[in-house]
Amino acid sequence: MRPYTFKQIQTFLEVARQRSVSKAAERLFVTQPAVSMQIRQLEDAFGLALVEPQGRNIQLTAAGEAFLTYATNAMSQFKDLEALMAEHVGLKQGRIDLAVVSTAKYFVPMLLVRFGKLLPGIDVQLNIDNRENVLGLLARNEADLVVMGRTPSHLDCEATPFATNPLAIVAPPDHPLARRKQLPFAALAEHAFVVREEGSGTRAAMQRLFEQHQTALKVVMTMPSNETIKQAVMAGMGLSFLSLRTVRHELASGHLALLDVQGLPQINHWYVTHLSSKKLSPAAKAFKTFLIEQGGALMDTWS
Repeated sequence: MRPYTFKQIQTFLEVARQRSVSKAAERLFVTQPAVSMQIRQLEDAFGLALVEPQGRNIQLTAAGEAFLTYATNAMSQFKDLEALMAEHVGLKQGRIDLAVVSTAKYFVPMLLVRFGKLLPGIDVQLNIDNRENVLGLLARNEADLVVMGRTPSHLDCEATPFATNPLAIVAPPDHPLARRKQLPFAALAEHAFVVREEGSGTRAAMQRLFEQHQTALKVVMTMPSNETIKQAVMAGMGLSFLSLRTVRHELASGHLALLDVQGLPQINHWYVTHLSSKKLSPAAKAFKTFLIEQGGALMDTWS
C-alpha cells in the first residue's frame, strides 16, 4: 500500500460530509482540482474507489462508507493526542478549534481579540456555521469548544453558561405595531415574518415560542443569515425574531424598532460546550475559563 497523508483524509471527510467536490473546496478554501487530486491520491494509495459521481454530486462507495467510519474515529483520536501533547507545552503556545453558531459571530471576534491580548501565543481556528452543522463538528470531536445558544440533548456534553442571549421581535420603524405598548403575543399572528433557515438555533427558538403561545407563524420568506434578514425587515418585507446581540447598531440608529410584546424579550443564554469525554488542552481550558469569567461582562459592554 502506498503512503497517504493526513491532509488527504481531511479532504475526504469534507467531501463525504458535503457530498460535493465543489462545496468541499469552498469549505477548505482550495480549488476543485486540488480536492479531486487529494481524493484521487487517497484512492490510489488503497487501490480502490472511495467516491463515485451521482448527478452533479458524489456518493460514497461501499469501501468509502467503511473508510468514513474509521477515518472519523481516527481523527477524533488525533484530536485527543494533540491535547495530550499540548500539556507538555503549557500555555506558551497552542491551538484551539472553536466552532460557533452563526449568531455568535457578532461578539466572538471581540472576545478572541481580548483573549489574544492575554495569551498571544495561542492560535484559534474559528468555524462559523448554523446550529445543525456545528453540532456535527461537536459530535465528531472536530471542535475543541463550541459556542451555542442551546445545549444538545442527544450528546453527552459539558455546557456552561457565560452570557445572556435576549431574543425579541424587530420591525421596520414605520410598522403599525412599532408604536403600540404591551402587545399581546396573539397579535403577531396577523403579520408576516422573515425567518432563518431550518437547522438554525434562532429558527428553532422562534418556533418553540410561537407553539408555546399557540399562535400561528406566518412565514413570508426564509433566509440563511441574520444580515440578510435585517435588510429584509428594514425594507418592509416582514417582522423577525432575532437575538438583540445582533441588532444593537440598527436599533440605536433607528433603522429597526423593537416591538413591545408581552413576555419579551426572551432571555436565553450563551454556552461554552464540549463533549464530556473531551480531553481539553491547556489552551482550550484557558479559553473556556476566560469565557466563563469575563465573556458576559465584555459582551454587555460591547452589545
